[in-house]
Amino acid sequence: MNDHPRIPLAAVIGSPVAHSLSPRLHGYWLRKYGLKGHYVPLDVSRADLESVLREMPKMGFVGANVTIPHKEAALRIADLVTDRATLIGAANTLIFRPDGFIHADNTDGYGFLQNLRENAPGWDPRAGPAAVIGAGGAARAVIAALSEAGAPEIRLANRTRARAEALHDDFGNKVVVHDWVQAGNMLEGCVTVVNASSLGMTGKPPLRIPLDALSPQAVVNDLVYTPLETEFLCRARELGCTVVDGLGMLLHQAVPGFERWFGRRPEVDEELRRIVLAE
Repeated sequence: MNDHPRIPLAAVIGSPVAHSLSPRLHGYWLRKYGLKGHYVPLDVSRADLESVLREMPKMGFVGANVTIPHKEAALRIADLVTDRATLIGAANTLIFRPDGFIHADNTDGYGFLQNLRENAPGWDPRAGPAAVIGAGGAARAVIAALSEAGAPEIRLANRTRARAEALHDDFGNKVVVHDWVQAGNMLEGCVTVVNASSLGMTGKPPLRIPLDALSPQAVVNDLVYTPLETEFLCRARELGCTVVDGLGMLLHQAVPGFERWFGRRPEVDEELRRIVLAE
């Protein structure tokens, strides 16, 4: 008779997914805390997503992270959805309950706020307007987090204005849309500036907006972390701004899921950053 408890399993689901840093991140925590468990990458097609998710609890999986292109679909498949995942319109963290129900959450906004609070001491989102560049899924998470944290106004610019207008419709009048050609002007008086687009990422076009209006007192964050210090952050640093790279958001957004799946709240520290960035 085998009465040993099952070893908990978790995964990151995407397509492609081989590039994901999440297995390295969660594997480090499992080793650090001496916990039984495994975290694996799963490349799953759109057509197979629901059937795979429904089978995973039977296989010993306690949860999963979800990445591109499945974040929106995972939200629709889930049986239970948190308010913040509903607001953002996407799920990045799934918990498989003992009854087989799939519980969906989005921890990207949490990761964004923790990253700024840790790396920009004294940052107060309530002290003035915020500016967000981009209108994709990451921007939705950032806007939701800034709004919840008390930012009085969130200025938004995107190359396709219609996508930015859609966020205004979803989040209300606190979000003020600016034309892309006026993106530099919207930075005036902002205490928080966030690049939530892919511009500046390795292999993507650079983020070319004027920073003349940027205050040296602003905290500037780029969600891109390849490269770790983008040209956008370099220019902001030269102006005297406090700059925060995007890696911390990736690390902090993983904390709530790991705690739910493996029963231990992990720490984000310099050793973790080193392990995740190691070639």
